[in-house]
Parts: sequence; structure tokens; C-alpha cells
Amino acid sequence: MKTAPYATLTPDLVLDAVAAYGLWPDGRLLALNSYENRVWQVGIEDAAPVIAKFYRPGRWSDAAIAEEHAFAQELADAEIPLVAPLAFAGRTLLVHAGFRYALAPRHGGRAPQLEARETLEWLGRLLARVHAVGSRATFAQRGALNRESFIARPMHAVLASSLLPAHLHPAYRDAVHALDRAIATREAAVGPVRTLRLHGDCHAGNILWTDAGPHFVDLDDARMGPAMQDLWMLAADDAALTALLDGYEQWRDFDRTELALIPALRAMRQVHHAGWIAARWLDPAFPAAFPFAAEPCWWEEHIGDLHALAEELA
Repeated sequence: MKTAPYATLTPDLVLDAVAAYGLWPDGRLLALNSYENRVWQVGIEDAAPVIAKFYRPGRWSDAAIAEEHAFAQELADAEIPLVAPLAFAGRTLLVHAGFRYALAPRHGGRAPQLEARETLEWLGRLLARVHAVGSRATFAQRGALNRESFIARPMHAVLASSLLPAHLHPAYRDAVHALDRAIATREAAVGPVRTLRLHGDCHAGNILWTDAGPHFVDLDDARMGPAMQDLWMLAADDAALTALLDGYEQWRDFDRTELALIPALRAMRQVHHAGWIAARWLDPAFPAAFPFAAEPCWWEEHIGDLHALAEELA
């Protein structure tokens, strides 16, 4: 997207988009934290608020969003606590004034206490149930977590942006290629692992906790990948990972050869994160949220980190 993608997404347009499908906004709007998309809590007259999620133009195809919504409904049908989009005349992907969006019930909650073993075991059990459903089928449109999507494409986004100083291009390219080779070597050593439909971005910010327990939000990064991808970001250390796996294996077997993928998955996420910032820089929300990315010293540190990750993998 070469221009600010949400320049015309005004509060009035948000209210009109909700009203277009028979709901009656009461004028209350609360912008929720989201960089990739735009998400609002919208008050509804004589009813509970809804969440309106406006998809970033050009990111996912309609078919890929349909897969996200179908996966969410499949999880909800399996009585897994996850917020699925509302359907209007059988449609969950809605369009208004050129914006694609979805509406969902509002489910509140607080951040999980990831330092508590009981919490981690509970999340492990819940993820095992998610993966049991995720293993039933495959995504055809949403792609996979692999070196192409998390190394090659982000690298090209960085090199094509104005953020990386020209004199650092060779050093950055060399660092990414070294890390890519190290990851490929690690993957070859681990051997083939089973992939399944994942949450894809399973960190504490996408989990809300209530007195009834946890529920997941935001399947926007759902894709194919190894089960470990949905576990490692929740584990601050080995003890936390042990607790997660203890809960997980109460419901589903876990291939422990995937433990060796954690350094590779961590490294791929780091490359992907920098590429994501670079690709979105023309969205005004990104310079405001990530001002450090405009500083050459940050990119120098990033290049050093990539070399360190390659050495760790080796």
C-alpha cells in the first residue's frame, strides 16, 4: 500500500458501516490497539457493544479472510472459547465505502498471568484443543510460516524501503542470508514436522482472561505452520515452556523434536517484524509507534542481532 490506507476511515464512516447491517450505533466509539488493521468498539442502542474490525487494504484476499472466518467458526462450534465474527444474511465479510470489515461480539477480559504455572497449563490445554481442530484441514489461501514468508519477503520489504540507509544494504543483506542459511540447516537437522492451521500470533495480547478462563481473539495471522509456533511466545523461560507442554499433552500429543525449532522461529519473527515495519511505514500509525526504525543506529543493532542469532543457531 503506497498511501495511507485508512485516511478516509473516519468515525462517521465506522458508525455508518455498523448501521449498514441493521445495528443502531449509539455514538460511542473506542479505538482499540491495532496497527495492522483498525479496530473499534462500537456502542449499540439497547444492546451490548460490538467490535468492528476493518481489514488493511491489499493484505489478504477475500478468500483468505473467508478461511479465517471459517476457522474461527469451526473453533467456536467445537466449544473452544474464541470470538467468531457475526454473520449477516450468511455473510461475515462485509463491505462499506470500499472497506472490508467484520463485526463481532464484544468479549472483555484481562491479560493472563503468564508467571503462574496453573495459567500456563490451562493455556497449554486450550492450545491443544485449538490444534486438534486445526489439524483437521489445511488452509488453501492463507499461506504458511516458512523462510519465504518470514525471511525472504520481509528482507525485500526492508531493502525497498527508505528506512534502511543505503550504505547498510550490503551488511543487512549478508546478515539475513547468513541467518537464512543457519535456519535452513536447523530445519534440515530437525527433519520434517507436521504443519497445521495455527492461531499464528499467539502472544499474551491476543488472549483475554475472565473468571471463566481464557479466550482467544484475533486470527488475523492464522496460517499453516508447526504447533510450536503457538507455544513459544507464551513461554518466558524453560519452566514456563514445561508448564505449557504439560497442559498441552493432557489433551494432545506433542512432537518434542519441534523444541529445536524455537531459535529458528524466534529469529524468523525478528526478521519479519523489521520487514513489517518497513512495509507499513507510510501508514501514519507506524512512525508514531516505532520511531526508532527511522534511526540508522537501530538498523545497525538489528544487523548485529541477526548475526548473533545465526551464530546461536549454528
